[in-house]
Amino acid sequence: MAYTPTMSSTKSRRKVAPAAADNGDSGEKLDQLLLSSAISNGEDVGPFVRKAFASGKPETLLLHLRHFSRSKESEIEEVCRAHYQDFIQAVDDLRSLLSDVDSLKSSLSESNAKLQAVGLPLLTSLDAFVEARNVCRNVNLALQSVRNCIRLMELCSRSNYHLSRGNFYMALKCVDTIECVFLDKTPSSTIKRMLEKKIPEIRWQIERKVMKDFNDWLVEIRVVCRNLGQLAIGQASSARQREEDLRIKQRQAEEQSRLSLRDCVYALEEEDEDPVGDDSSNGEGVDLTPLYRAYHIHQTLGVEDRFKQYYFENRKLQLTSDFQVSSMTPFLESHQTFFAQIAGFFIVEDRVVRTGGGLISKLEVENLWETAVSKMCSVLEDQFSRMQTANHLLLIKDYVSLLGVTLRRYGYLVDPLLDVLSKHRDKYHELLLSDCRKQITEALSADKFDQMLMKKEYEYSMNVLSFQLQTSDITPAFPYVAPFSSTVPDCCRIVRSFIEDSVSFMSYGGQLDFFEVVKKYLDRLLSEDLDGALVKLINTSVSAVSPAMQVAANMAVMERACDFFFRHAAQLSGIPLRMVERGRRQFPLCKARDAAEDTLSGLLKQKVDGFMTLMESVNWMADETLQNGNEYVNELIIYLETLVSAAQQILPPNVLKRVIQDVLSHISEKIVGALLGDSVKRFTVNAIMSIDVDIRVFESFADNQAPLLSEEDANQLKSALAESRQLVNLLLSNNPETFLNPVIRERSYNNLDYRKVVIISEKLRDPSERLFGTFGSRGSRQNPKKKSLDLLIKRLKDMA
Repeated sequence: MAYTPTMSSTKSRRKVAPAAADNGDSGEKLDQLLLSSAISNGEDVGPFVRKAFASGKPETLLLHLRHFSRSKESEIEEVCRAHYQDFIQAVDDLRSLLSDVDSLKSSLSESNAKLQAVGLPLLTSLDAFVEARNVCRNVNLALQSVRNCIRLMELCSRSNYHLSRGNFYMALKCVDTIECVFLDKTPSSTIKRMLEKKIPEIRWQIERKVMKDFNDWLVEIRVVCRNLGQLAIGQASSARQREEDLRIKQRQAEEQSRLSLRDCVYALEEEDEDPVGDDSSNGEGVDLTPLYRAYHIHQTLGVEDRFKQYYFENRKLQLTSDFQVSSMTPFLESHQTFFAQIAGFFIVEDRVVRTGGGLISKLEVENLWETAVSKMCSVLEDQFSRMQTANHLLLIKDYVSLLGVTLRRYGYLVDPLLDVLSKHRDKYHELLLSDCRKQITEALSADKFDQMLMKKEYEYSMNVLSFQLQTSDITPAFPYVAPFSSTVPDCCRIVRSFIEDSVSFMSYGGQLDFFEVVKKYLDRLLSEDLDGALVKLINTSVSAVSPAMQVAANMAVMERACDFFFRHAAQLSGIPLRMVERGRRQFPLCKARDAAEDTLSGLLKQKVDGFMTLMESVNWMADETLQNGNEYVNELIIYLETLVSAAQQILPPNVLKRVIQDVLSHISEKIVGALLGDSVKRFTVNAIMSIDVDIRVFESFADNQAPLLSEEDANQLKSALAESRQLVNLLLSNNPETFLNPVIRERSYNNLDYRKVVIISEKLRDPSERLFGTFGSRGSRQNPKKKSLDLLIKRLKDMA
C-alpha cells in the first residue's frame, strides 16, 4: 500500500539536521588535510581548484590556503629560531679570518716581487732557446723536404727509365711508391699538381701498350693453336701407328706359335722415343709471355677482373669463329684444319688454367668445351648425313678419334664425339658394303676363268701367302700355275680391305669389344653380297665345263680364304684366335659353292647325255654278250678319265668326289631309264649281261680313283651305280623272287623301286631253250628262273 507522510516523520527529519551539520564540518576538515598533503608533496592542486569552483565555494578553498600558509609561517619561525645562533657564530668566524687574509696577501706580493726579480734572466734565456729550437725544427723540415724531393726525383727518373725499356711493372711500382709515399709529402704544390696529372696518364699509357701487345698475341695465337693442334694430333697418330706395328709383331708371334714353330722366339720391344712428352705438343712451347705480362700489369693496376672478362670474351669470340665451316671448301679438305684449330685452342687453355694464376677458371674452360663439343657434334651430324662415300667417313672418323685421344690426355670429356661416330656406324658399313659390292662385280666380270700364272715369288706371296691360301708350307717352283683364277685374290683383297676399313672405323671409338660388329658385317658381305654375286655369275656366265670347273675350284679355295677372313678380323680386333676357331660357323658362300658344283655336274651330265645317246644303237635282243661292253661305254670312260685328269689339278678331292659321284649316279639313272623307257620293248639276258659289263667298267673307273680319294670315298663312288647294279643283279639272279624277302631286299636291292622292277622285268624275254625254254614246246617243263621271275612280277603287281 502507498506510503503517506505524517507528522511524526517530519519531526524525525528535523532531529537529523544537527548530525548533518557535523558531517559537513568533518568533510571540510578532510578537504583541508588533503590539500595540505598535496601541497606538501608537490602534487598538482588543479583538481581541488576545479572542485571548489564546481561546487560554487571558492571561498572555502581560499580559506584552506590561508590556513596552510599560516601553519607554514609558524614552522619557518621555529626553524629560524633554531639556527639563529649558528649563523651569528659563522659571521664572527668570517670577520676573524679577514685579518689573516690581509696578512697572507701582503706576504704573497713580496714573494712575487722576489720571484720576478730572480726569473727574468731565465725567461730571457728560455725565449732564446725556444727561438733556436724553432729555427732548428724549420731547418730539419727543410732538409727532410729536400731529401724527399731528391728521392721523388730519383723515382721519377727510374720510372721514366723503366718506361723507356718496356719494364712496365717496375715503372708501375715506382709510380705507386710516388703516389702512396711522396705525393702527400711533396712541399711544392706545383710538383704535386704535376704528379697528380701525370700518374694517371702514365698508367693509361702502360695499359695501352700492354693491351696492344696482348691484342697482337690474340691474333698470333690462332695460327699457333692450329699448328699446335696439328702437331699434337700428328703425334697421337704416330703413337697409334707404333701401337699398330707392335700389334702386327704380336700377331706374327702368335701366328708362329699357332704353327708350332717353337724354334722362333719373338721379342716385342717398344721404342724409347716418347713424342707425347714433347713440350711443343703439350702447349709448353707456346709463348704466353704477352698474356701473362698483361695479366700481371692489370693486377698491379687493380683492374684484374676487367682483364679476365676481356680475355674470356675475346677467346670465346675466337672459338666461335673457329666453329665456322666454309661452304666453299669441301669438309673432307678442311676437316683437319677445323679440328686442329679447336684442339690447339683447348691445349692452350689447359696450360693457361694450370699456369695462369686464376686468369681463367677450370669451370669456364669446361663450359667452353661443352659448347665446342656440341658444335662439333652438330657439324659431324650434318656432314656425315651428306657423305655418300665410305672412305670419306673413315678419314674424318680417324681424325676425330685422334682428336679425342689428344684432348683426353688433357682431361677433356670426348664421349659425345665418340657417340656421334658410333651412331653413324651402320651408315658407314652400308656405304662400305656398297663400294665392295661394286668392286666384287667388276672383279667377277673381268674373270676369264683361267688358272692364274705367277712368275715371281712376290706374286705368290701377294696372291697366295697373304691370304693363307697355300696347301703346303713348301714354296713351289716358278712359274707357278695356281688352281684358282684371278678372281680369288681380287675378291680376297676386297674382303680384306673391307675388314681393315671396318676395324679401323670401329677402333678407337670408345667401344672395346667390337669384333661381333665387324663379324656381323663381314657375314653380310660374304653371305649376301659376295655369295649372291658368285651365284649370279654362275647362273649367267658359266655355260661350259671348263669355266664351271674353274669356278668350283675357286669356291674350294674361297673356303680356306673365308677362314682367313674371320681370323684376320679377330686379330685386328684383338680377339684370341682360339675363340674364333671355337665359334667357327658354316661356310658363308655355301650357295655359290653348291651352285658351282651343281652347274658343273649339270654340264657334265649334258656331256654324258651326249654319249648316252649311243645307247640307241645297243642291240637289246642280242644273242651273245659283248665282252668289252657297249660302244658308248668306251667313249664315255675316255671322256671321264680325261675329265678327272684335268679336274684333279684344280679341284680338291672332296669336290672331285662329289662331282664324279653325281655323274656316275646320273649314268646309272640313264641306264635304268633306258631299260624303263618305251624305246626298249624287249631285251634279252645277253643284252643285260652286256650292260653288266658296262657297269663293271664304270665300277672299275670308280676303283681307279682310289689314289686320289680315300678308300671310303672310292666305295661311295661305286655306290652311285647302286641302282643299275642292283637291277642287273636282280635280272641275272637265278632266284629273282628273293626280292620279295624284306631282309634280302634291304641288303641287296635297297635302291630299287618295285614299280620299275615290274616294268623292266616284263620286258625280259629269251627264246633260248637253255634259259627259259621255247614257247613252241608248251608241254615241256618251265625254266625255274623264268618261273621265279613270273612269280616276282605277279606278286609285285599284287602289291601295286
